[in-house]
Amino acid sequence: MLDSDAREFLLKQRLGYVATVSEDGTPNLSPKGTIFVWDDNHLVFANIRSPQTVKNIASNPSVEINVVDPISRRGYRFRGTAQVTDRGDVYEKAVCFYRNLGIQSRIIQVVMIRVTYKGMVTSPLYDTGLDSEQISAIWRRRLLG
Repeated sequence: MLDSDAREFLLKQRLGYVATVSEDGTPNLSPKGTIFVWDDNHLVFANIRSPQTVKNIASNPSVEINVVDPISRRGYRFRGTAQVTDRGDVYEKAVCFYRNLGIQSRIIQVVMIRVTYKGMVTSPLYDTGLDSEQISAIWRRRLLG
């Protein structure tokens, strides 16, 4: 499920957005800067400051994660089921993993997502025949002036 392209992409793009459903049925979208591939079927992120996301997962573990490169305007959409843990082997390994990356914030919990769907996200600009280099040049000019 999580092939080498997705793995490499997630190593480069640190910011993604996790969508959950609140108890009243409304969507909740939260930025996460710690999304990584854990293994062939799981993504992980650290709960550093995500009380609403974790609360939502407790009542409905279905999540969607979108990670998009803002320059190339392409990325991935992942859907799956999340599990929150704050102790045990997986938690300890994940905290060690994040510490080795230099993340020093307090990690309250670790959220492990079993990915059941992976799809591409691309800008409609690709429909015009432009390639990644051309689209990246357009967005660099827009963002950098």
